[in-house]
Amino acid sequence: MKLWGGRFSKDLTTDTEGFTESIEVDSRMVLHDIWGSEAHAIMLAKQQIISIEDLEPIITWLNRAKEDFLTGNFQLKPELEDVHMNVETYLIEGAGREYGGKLHTARSRNDQVLVDARLYIREQLLTTHELLSQLIMTFLNIAREHFRTVMPGYTHTQHAQPITLAFWATAYASMFLRDLERLERAYERVNVNPLGSCALAGTSLPTDRQVTTKLLGFASTQEHALDIISARDFITETLFALSQMMANFSRIAEEIVYWSTYEFHMLTLDDAYALGSSIMPQKKNPCVAELTRGRVGHVYGNLLDMLTTLKGLPMGYNRDLQEDKPPLWAAFDTTQACANILTGTLCTAHFHTDRMAELVSANFSTATELANYLVQERHLAFRECHEIVGDVVGRLVQSDKDFRDLEATHSLLSEHGIDMDIETLTDVLDPISAIERNQSLGGTSPAEVERMEAISRECLQTTDIRRKTAQEDIERARQLTDQITNAVRSKQLDQAQQLIDEL
Repeated sequence: MKLWGGRFSKDLTTDTEGFTESIEVDSRMVLHDIWGSEAHAIMLAKQQIISIEDLEPIITWLNRAKEDFLTGNFQLKPELEDVHMNVETYLIEGAGREYGGKLHTARSRNDQVLVDARLYIREQLLTTHELLSQLIMTFLNIAREHFRTVMPGYTHTQHAQPITLAFWATAYASMFLRDLERLERAYERVNVNPLGSCALAGTSLPTDRQVTTKLLGFASTQEHALDIISARDFITETLFALSQMMANFSRIAEEIVYWSTYEFHMLTLDDAYALGSSIMPQKKNPCVAELTRGRVGHVYGNLLDMLTTLKGLPMGYNRDLQEDKPPLWAAFDTTQACANILTGTLCTAHFHTDRMAELVSANFSTATELANYLVQERHLAFRECHEIVGDVVGRLVQSDKDFRDLEATHSLLSEHGIDMDIETLTDVLDPISAIERNQSLGGTSPAEVERMEAISRECLQTTDIRRKTAQEDIERARQLTDQITNAVRSKQLDQAQQLIDEL
């Protein structure tokens, strides 16, 4: 008989059971469900809704469920629908209905599943945060080695202006630091306690929701019971943060792909992060980066999946909401795998700095610097300088030449009445000199890039401290719960009662 089966005269068909169960998805939350149940039972005892004597067998059998699950002896049964019914059935079969049947007092599966999900999601957010932090540190370490390594910067995938490899790397660090901020905001949204809202209306029993908030390590207690049960915006916001992160992963993945081509030859992948061809023996394919780029669509789909599920749902719990976890679990798995593999890829990659220097000198990347020089030194309007330099570039291209032909460049400038000595022209057109002159806030000068790298490193360290503090808060709450449950299980009920009274 189902634990909810008193109203019904028939059992479910096999098809109905299979259609409604969520065991595979729920299996990630077994330990979280047990922790939530421990906290709920302790709260019931504190509020004298159940006695301390009732609490002892409940806690004992919840602990046995945890031990059996960890050793593989507690198998989730699909016919019991979900993790909550499996744990409660285990408890009732072990402790007896007179004890185990009291656990679900002042609780619904509606708020119970939200507790389990939030406990699991916040862990996954912290794991994702840590993996992304490692990727950012990889970019900052690249930057620290290459403050003066010149390379072409691109717009429209065409040479634009000289930059440095450090400038490129710190740009990614800056971008991914915003992703860390989004993860932190999602964590704040997730880290609130829904337990005690029950089915949708709260309860007439004298519960204390602050007790479970403390025992489960939540930062605060979510208040409005109907809103709690109805809302899944904490999941869609988390999915958006993961989707945006994947979008950014696809950008670095794309650059890895074309930088590693023979034509660019700006980067060589380590053999451990590249694959070969089944027919072409010479091939070294950037498959890791390509797969990262390709899996972005999965996470975008996960977000759209969830948004579509929520569209048009009336207030209160609807079984549609059972579909909230599969897309989020999949998104976490994909995003974490991509963050990890990109860190390994970039840590082991070899950057061809000579090739970067060759490319940056070959295709007029300092044309803007020449125009800026004419503005500053000759006091000409920028549009006039733009036209002069554009004409010089066009005529050099027609002659199959570039700025490295200083005599030809000097001669063409002279035709426009611009008389520059070769030494000055050499300095203006030199890519390294160009990056050093760009000293504006956020520009390419090594000093400015060093400043930004140091600030990014400091920001990363600060956000890492916040993540570790959050992990410590969770661990302290877990230890507090364990301290009480250990006292209960060892039948030190006076000590347990004292600890409960202090909550």
